[in-house]
Amino acid sequence: MLNAPAYALAAGRENRVIARPPQLARPEGHAPTLAQLRAEAASCTRCRLYERATQTVFGEGRGAAPLMLVGEQAGDREDRLGRPFVGPAGHLLQAALEEAGIDRSQVYLTNAVKHFKWRPDPRSRRRLHSRPSASEIDACRHWLGWEIRLLRPRTIVCLGAIAVRGVLGVTTPLRQLRGTVLELEGTRVLVSLHPAAVLRLPDEEARSIAFAELVEDLRLAAGTET
Repeated sequence: MLNAPAYALAAGRENRVIARPPQLARPEGHAPTLAQLRAEAASCTRCRLYERATQTVFGEGRGAAPLMLVGEQAGDREDRLGRPFVGPAGHLLQAALEEAGIDRSQVYLTNAVKHFKWRPDPRSRRRLHSRPSASEIDACRHWLGWEIRLLRPRTIVCLGAIAVRGVLGVTTPLRQLRGTVLELEGTRVLVSLHPAAVLRLPDEEARSIAFAELVEDLRLAAGTET
């Protein structure tokens, strides 16, 4: 069995967050390649989300990317296309990356939960997003844990609370962690809002403030603060 080491994340002098690592077991006892991991994830049945999803939405991007962005779960468009961050939240993330001076082609993008959880809209044929349960998030930590181990990014940005649970295994409130540089076995970890949360804000002023915070966090992650 190959297990991730225990993660101790220091959040300032007074606050400590102790992350709960996933168990990264493999029958053959050796690490897979990223291509092998992607192929295995395509037939994942670790939770029941695969039953209603179109496909597994695995991570994509530069294999040696210094920056990994972890979202929450695949959405409707991601489920149909099989790629992360290609829906409305992905478009806003692209704008934030550009504002932060980050080339998306140099970033690895993935989600904490790699199947789309949805419920039907009784008024239309739309598929509405449903929040994954704790057990569903934890089941998918196998794939995310291996992505992190294989890619070894310099910095990970957790976009949203589900991503925090997926990466760190904790349920610490987002606002308590945002803006703090944590450390995970030599990898910096930052926490920010998910772009979808920005889009859901009720007015333009609130969205503008939240977007600026997201850009600020991305700049900090990439070391491009101004």
